[in-house]
Amino acid sequence: MWKKNFLFRAAESTPLAESENELFHDTEPALDSAGLVLDKFLSVWVQGDGTEEQPSAYTSLYVRTAMLDVKKHISLLQPLQGRSHQIKQLLTPDQKQFLRQWLQVQAPQAWESSDDHFRDLFDLE
Repeated sequence: MWKKNFLFRAAESTPLAESENELFHDTEPALDSAGLVLDKFLSVWVQGDGTEEQPSAYTSLYVRTAMLDVKKHISLLQPLQGRSHQIKQLLTPDQKQFLRQWLQVQAPQAWESSDDHFRDLFDLE
């Protein structure tokens, strides 16, 4: 199975260099948000058929909100959302456009082999 993570600041259209695992790995989970200064992120996981190095088709997309207090190293990770309407609501048009372009350029044959339901997630409404 092929998979790739894109971690966006909530309002930005270009992902960070770090993945969710890299940025949130050494943080403590927050029990509540009182007294925290939280930066909001969107974590996007794309999965596909193929090898770890190269997808042959994109099959699934999951999105979750994540928040991090950088100074205190405390985080809140929400559950992954995989339903179409949830994904479309969470991603901004610019994030959808970035992801669509990246997926098309990195593995055009995987993009073409993906079903319409997957490709429809990137439609700009």
